[in-house]
Amino acid sequence: MNRNKQLKPRELVQKLDRYIIGQDEAKKAVAIAIRNRWRRQRVGGYMEEEIYPNNIIMIGPTGVGKTEVARRLSMIVDAPFVKMEATKFTEVGYVGRDVESMVRSLMDVAVKMVQSEKREEVREKALELAEERILDCLLPSSEEDISATREKLRKRLREGSFEDRKIEIDLQRRGRPFIEVLGAMGPEELNIGLQDALSNLMPTSTKKKFITIKEAKEMFVKEEADKLIDRDELIEEARWKTENSGIIFLDEIDKLISVGPSSGPDVSRQGVQRDLLPLIEGTTVNTKYGPVNTDHILFISAGAFSSTSPSDLIPEMQGRFPIRVEFKDLTREDFRRILVEPDNSLAKQYQALFHSEGFQLEFTPEALTLIADYSKRVNEMSENIGARRLQTVMNALLEDYLFEMPDFPENKITIDKNYVQEKLEKIVRDEELSRYIL
Repeated sequence: MNRNKQLKPRELVQKLDRYIIGQDEAKKAVAIAIRNRWRRQRVGGYMEEEIYPNNIIMIGPTGVGKTEVARRLSMIVDAPFVKMEATKFTEVGYVGRDVESMVRSLMDVAVKMVQSEKREEVREKALELAEERILDCLLPSSEEDISATREKLRKRLREGSFEDRKIEIDLQRRGRPFIEVLGAMGPEELNIGLQDALSNLMPTSTKKKFITIKEAKEMFVKEEADKLIDRDELIEEARWKTENSGIIFLDEIDKLISVGPSSGPDVSRQGVQRDLLPLIEGTTVNTKYGPVNTDHILFISAGAFSSTSPSDLIPEMQGRFPIRVEFKDLTREDFRRILVEPDNSLAKQYQALFHSEGFQLEFTPEALTLIADYSKRVNEMSENIGARRLQTVMNALLEDYLFEMPDFPENKITIDKNYVQEKLEKIVRDEELSRYIL
C-alpha cells in the first residue's frame, strides 16, 4: 500500500517555494503538519491512534496564496484533496448540502487517484489485451492463414498505421436508476450506495458506434485495466489514503461567524460550526465505498477575517484549529517575484501561449517591475484581490497582441517599460477598471 512521500519539512518548503512566493510562516506550519502525519504512522501501537493532526487556520486577505499553499502541498505529497466553501453549508437543512459530503468527495478523489495509479501498474498487460480486441475487429474470423495475417496487422497497429481507421464497436449502456427523480440530492448525500445498487439492477443495452482505432485503443486499455484491478483492494487502499493522508480545505470560514442578533442567518452560521465539530474532531462517515473515519484527516481552514477574528468563532471550533498562521499582504517586490520566479509564473504562461503560435515573447526587467508596481497601485485604489490582480493587469497589457498575434508581422515581441506605461497608465489614472476586475 502506497504511503505519503517521506519529505523532510525543509524539502517540502523548498518545493512549495517553486510555486508560492513568500508566506514562509504558513509553509513551515503545513510542512510540519504533513511530516507529523508520517511520524505518527511510524509510532505504531496504541499511541499511533491517539496522535491527532494539528488542524490549521489560515488568516489573510484574498489572493495571497492560502488555497495555493494547501493545494500544492497535497500535490507534492500525493494526498487526496478537496476544497469546500464554508458558505455552501450556511443553509444546511434547508437548501444547503450536508457537511459530511466533503468527506464523501474526498473519498471519491482518493478512489480516482488510486485507480489511476493501478491502471498504470497494469497498463502493459491491458495494452496487450486491447490490441487483441482491436485485431478481432480488424480481422474477419473466416480469413485463411489467420495467424500470419494477425501478426502482420499487429505489427502495423503498433507502428501506428491504423490510427485514423475506424472500426465498429459495441458500447454497453446501463439504464439510469429512477432514484434520480427525487431531485438534486445525489448519492453522496444518501449515506449509502443506494444509487449504485439500483444501477446494477438496471438492464444493459448495446449501441454500435464507429470510432477511430486510436480512440478505441484508449477505451479498451481502460476497460481491460479495470478488469485486472482488484476492486476491493483499490477501495481499501483509497480508504487508507483518505483517512491517513486526506486534506480538506475549508475556505471562507470567517463567513460562519455571527455578527448580528442571534436569529435568522446567524443561527444557521453557528449551526454549521456545530455541525462541523464532530467531523473535525473525528467521526465515521458512511460513503458509497463504506465507512470512512475522519480522526486523522487534516483540516485546513482559511478566511480573510477582515472585520472579525478567529476568536469570534465558537470556542469549540477554535479548539479544533490549534495552529494559526497569518498571511502577509503582498508587497511590490512580491508581485514582481510572482510574475517570474514560480515554475508556473504568469510571464512563463504567456510566453508559452505566444510560442504556441510561433511567436517569442520577452519582458525587460524594467517592464516587469512596472507591471508589479501598477498591480500594487490598482489593489490600493480599488478592491484588494492580491496576486489575482496580476492576471487582470497582464491581460490588459497584452490584449492587443493576443488579438492581432496570428497576423502580426514580427515573430519576436518585446515588452518594455515604455509599452507598459502606454498601455496601463490611463487605466490606472482614470480608474476605469470595471473590465479588468475579476
